[in-house]
This record gives sequence, structure tokens and C-alpha cells, in this order.
Amino acid sequence: MQAIDVGARAVLVLGGARSGKSAYAQALAESAAPERLYLATATASDDEMAERIARHRADRGAGWSTREEPLDLVEALAAETRPGRVALVDCLTLWLTNVMLSGRDVEAEVARLVGAIPALAGPAIFVSNEVGYGLVPTTPIGRRFRDAQGRTNAAVARVADAVALVAAGLPTLLKPAPPLAWRLL
Repeated sequence: MQAIDVGARAVLVLGGARSGKSAYAQALAESAAPERLYLATATASDDEMAERIARHRADRGAGWSTREEPLDLVEALAAETRPGRVALVDCLTLWLTNVMLSGRDVEAEVARLVGAIPALAGPAIFVSNEVGYGLVPTTPIGRRFRDAQGRTNAAVARVADAVALVAAGLPTLLKPAPPLAWRLL
């Protein structure tokens, strides 16, 4: 695993579906602190999603606490981050989906999140899908989502101290330049 020296508040881990981004982010969090919080943005809307959630929870094992927060991510981060505990947000893609489907103002919610990241009381790792590499969606909502996800990833990357892209299970550091070592605040 490539190490990341954030020396600050935020790491963004990007990748495609099943790229290994969540496993990398989890390993990064586990190397950072014995106290870890998993901020889950998924909702168990069907049996298959419930299975995914259960599998992710089992994969985390001991040393993790979990808070499910599908919409109010900024408030959860403000309440839950602190020095000595790393928060892992998995994932911004599902959070953005929830924001869009709830009818909330996407740009305002993303701006709130981006504005909150530099003020976090402790370190956080954000997982997000890189959706812009694929085909152009055939529906207007699909194109709006793809565009909003790209803008969200770019905005979070601008305020993140480190950004990694995971492809085929292999992380590549995008920001800052490798090699560096992760350390907890």
C-alpha cells in the first residue's frame, strides 16, 4: 500500500466500481488510528444493497464504530470528527445520489461540504467514484448526475490534502506527489 502523509485533515480516494478504493481507504484509516469511525452514506433500499452493507460492515471488523448518515454529512462530520480518531466517509457518490433524489440543492450541499472540510476537528478520508471515464449516460438525470459527481470530486480534491486514484486495486497518488507517509493528527 502506498502511504499518504496528509499532515492535515482530508484525503480523497477515487476509483471506479469495484476498483479497490474502499479497501484502500479502510487500510489507510486502519494504519492511521486505533479509533475509527465509518460514516456510511448508503441506504438499504433493496436486498442486494443490504447484502453489500452487511459485507462492508463485516470486512471492517473490530476497532470501528459506524454512523449511518445518508444526507446530513456536514453535520455528522462536525459532530463526529476529533483528534485521535479518523473518520472514513464511504461514499460521496451515494451521498450525492441521496442529495439529488431528496430534492436538495446539490450545489449548495456540495459547497457546504467543501467549506466544512478545512475546519474538521480530526482527519477524514472520503471515498468517491470516478464516473466520468465511462459512456455518456443516455438519460438527462444520468448526465446531470455524472456532471455533478465530477464537479463534487474536483471540489473535494481542491481542499483535500491528499488524493489517490485506485484502479485495478492499485493506488496512485495524485496529490501530493508520492512517496509520503500517513500520520495521524
